[in-house]
Formats: sequence, structure tokens, C-alpha cells
Amino acid sequence: MITLGIETSCDESGVAVYSTKQGLLSHQLFSQIKLHAEYGGVVPELASRDHIRRVLPLIKQTLKEADLTLADIDGIAYTAGPGLIGALMTGASIARSLAWGLNIPAVGVHHMEGHLLAPLLEPNPPQFPFVALLVSGGHTMLVDVPRLGEYHLLGESVDDAAGEAFDKTAKLLGLDYPGGPLLAKLALQGRSGLYRFPRPMTDRPGCDFSFSGLKTSTLTAWQNSTQTEQDKADIARAFEEAVVDTLTIKCRRAIEQTGRKQLVVAGGVGANQRLRAQLATLPAQVFFPRLEFCTDNGAMIALAGALRLAAGAMEPPIIQVRPRWPLMELSAA
Repeated sequence: MITLGIETSCDESGVAVYSTKQGLLSHQLFSQIKLHAEYGGVVPELASRDHIRRVLPLIKQTLKEADLTLADIDGIAYTAGPGLIGALMTGASIARSLAWGLNIPAVGVHHMEGHLLAPLLEPNPPQFPFVALLVSGGHTMLVDVPRLGEYHLLGESVDDAAGEAFDKTAKLLGLDYPGGPLLAKLALQGRSGLYRFPRPMTDRPGCDFSFSGLKTSTLTAWQNSTQTEQDKADIARAFEEAVVDTLTIKCRRAIEQTGRKQLVVAGGVGANQRLRAQLATLPAQVFFPRLEFCTDNGAMIALAGALRLAAGAMEPPIIQVRPRWPLMELSAA
């Protein structure tokens, strides 16, 4: 089965073609970072309008790269949620219209399931069952995954997601948008041990997270410093170390609690090099997607859709999206 995948949940337009026999055939991505940078964050209306401009040219480009035409496509997958309502509607409308015109099935994919399955695109993919750490700008959660579509929540953030905390902390330090990657880069110049921030909720049982208090710790440290560039780097290092230590401690607990031997890490924060290095020390085989598939992309949606379509997923030909959509509401394929 050859599946066309379309991702438009937020500020990146992603398109890919995935074959259940040959794997990923091609993928294209357009990021809206420059569009939103002057506003310091994503503007939903601008995001939706840009997806309208980008998706169809990206589909043509992706098919050309794969040496395919629309007639070769067996099914279409699109992000149905969670995400920005206007952005989701853009991708869903295009996907459903194409599927209707081509008389092929279409399936709405959960954005976080796409991230969770992204490591399956790699040459050495994980095998079910495993524990997954989903860590991005919108979500931070630990999930037990016995099989495709069966997800049991082990813990989640009670306030800010880890990626959200990175971005907000970067803004406190005067870094540009998007701040998370810039803060991680700045932390490389920081000296360890000059500041020590708390590791939230690690002094109590369970796998839940809390990152909002780290913003306060950062702001207090910055205001009490001499506010040099080295101070900024040292504080960024302390913040990053606190987040990475917290995620690592909770992942260790999840592995011990479930007895799983594999840990899958997905989402934008999964690209953080300090996090990758520290999680590799855990008593489990750890799997990451390649860096380009940590952030939003069409490849993960094409893969997730292909697996569900191959398992017999059937949906009525209606345009329906869910801006809020708990991962645990999904059913097994």
C-alpha cells in the first residue's frame, strides 16, 4: 500500500509518501518559522493561510521525487488532531477532497501517535511492546505501548510541556523565536554547577512532570546575576540540566514500573543532544527518530496512516478534526 501523508497541525507543512513494502519513498517540509518570528510565536490565522499556499505544491513535489502520480496512491493520511483548528481543517479538507476525487480511503491520524511511531521509520526500528516518552512543545507524557493503538498513560506534565518551558525560558533570557533550540545551543557554552535548579516532582512517586516552576528559578537567577552573556549561558545550562535530569529520572521509573526493555523517545525536545546522551545510559534499548523527524513532519503521518489503513481502518468521507484529542482515546489497529 502506498500512502500519501499530510501534516498541518501547527506551523509546518509536511507531505510524504510511504510504502508498506518499500518504506519511506519521499518527503517534503516547509517551516513557517520566519513567518511567525516577528510576532514571537505562532499566529493561528497566518499559519492556516500559509498551509493553503504550501500543501498542494508540496504534494506535487513529493510525488515527483518518488516518481509517482496521484493515480499510484492507495490511501491518504492526514493529521486530524490535536492542533490548531484552522491548520487542521486545511490539511483535512485537501486530504478528503483528494481521496473523494481518487475514490481511495482516507484516515485521520493522531498527531502524537505519529510522533510515537516516527522511530519506526529508521533502519533499526523498535518492536512492540515499549515505553514511549513523548516530549514536545505541546505535550510531555510517558506512555506504555503494548501494541499499535493501545496506549496506557503512565504520567504527564501537570502544567507546561518541556518544550513549552524551553521556549518560555528562552524568552525570559531575551532569546529569539523559536527559543528552545537557541537555549540548548547557548547551554553548550555554559558552565555546569554554578547554578542548581530543582528537579520538579522527582521527590515523590509516580511519573508525572511539572516544568512551570523552572521558569521562576531561571528568572530569579537571571535577575540576581550580573547579567553578562556568560551568566546567561550558565543559567541556560542549569535549566537544561534540570529538565534533562527530570525526564531521565521519570523514564527510569517508567521502565522499572512496566518492565519494558525498550524506550522510544519522540517529539521536538527529543532532538536535544544532552537528553539523548543521558537517556542512552538507562537500562533499556533507546530509540530516537532522526533529527529531521523529531519535529512535525509528513513522514510520520504517512507511516501511521499506512499502518492503520493496512490494518483495515475505515472512516466515513467527512471532514472532521479534533483540536483537543487525548491519545488514550485511540483504539488498537
